[in-house]
Amino acid sequence: RSRVYCSYDSSREEMKWRQWADDWLVHLISPNVYRTTGEALASFDYIVREGKFGTFEGFFAKYVGATAMFVISKQLKKRHNLQNDVRQDLYKAVNDWVAAIGKKRKFMGGDQPNLADLAVFGVLRVMEGLQAFDDMLANTKVKAWYRRMERATLNHEGRSPTASQQ
Repeated sequence: RSRVYCSYDSSREEMKWRQWADDWLVHLISPNVYRTTGEALASFDYIVREGKFGTFEGFFAKYVGATAMFVISKQLKKRHNLQNDVRQDLYKAVNDWVAAIGKKRKFMGGDQPNLADLAVFGVLRVMEGLQAFDDMLANTKVKAWYRRMERATLNHEGRSPTASQQ
C-alpha cells in the first residue's frame, strides 16, 4: 500500500492552500493585470506579441481586448470585495502564503514543492512579464520562494508519490 502524504496534517495543509489558490488567489490576477488602462494595454500588447497575431488581428485584439478586460476587472474587483488599490490584496495574499510556508521550509512541501506550491506558482506565473508581477516581487516577500520554484520546475523536482511508498 502506498502512502503519498507524510502525515494527515501535511495533507490537510496542502489541500487548504490548493483550495486557497483556486478560490482566492486566482481572482486577484485579472484586477491586478488590468488595473489601469495603461496596464491593460501593456498586457494585451504582450499577449499580441507572444501570440504572433497579424497586424489587423493584433490591433483589434489589443484595443478591444484591453478595453473589455479593463471593464471586466472592475466588475471582478467589486464581486470579490477587493480594496480600491487591488495591489494591496495581491501583496497581502502572497505575504500570507510566504508566512504559511515559514522560515524553516523552502516550500510548502518542505525541501521539495508539493501540489500547493505548484498551484500558487502556476497562478502567479501568468503575470510574468507584466507590471503587476514586477510590483509583486518588489513589494512582497515572495521573490525567494518564487525563484526556488522556477529552479525546481525547470529541474523537474518535486515530491514523487512513489518516493514515499513503504
